[in-house]
Amino acid sequence: MQLKGWKDLAIGAVMLEPGSCLAYETGSWRTQRPILDLEKCAHCFICWIFCPESSIQVRGGKVTGIDLTYCKGCGICSAECPRQAIDMVMEATARKGAKDEG
Repeated sequence: MQLKGWKDLAIGAVMLEPGSCLAYETGSWRTQRPILDLEKCAHCFICWIFCPESSIQVRGGKVTGIDLTYCKGCGICSAECPRQAIDMVMEATARKGAKDEG
């Protein structure tokens, strides 16, 4: 299935069919990227509860990461985290860092 970007949305970003969110790769909209520090994380799931895109990944009763395919970079997870385990960094900086490491 070909994922759709923001230019493929209907005017006003109205979803015309139910259950279509998996067809849209909303992570490409992001200007800020959440960086999760698992050493600080208490696995309280507050970020998971507040994430409007269900981008917080949970396995085995623990937060394991963030699905950047759908994360729009709104920063709600970072703002709600009581342990400041999620930092928001500029997407361009995060991409440059990933290229430097790989």
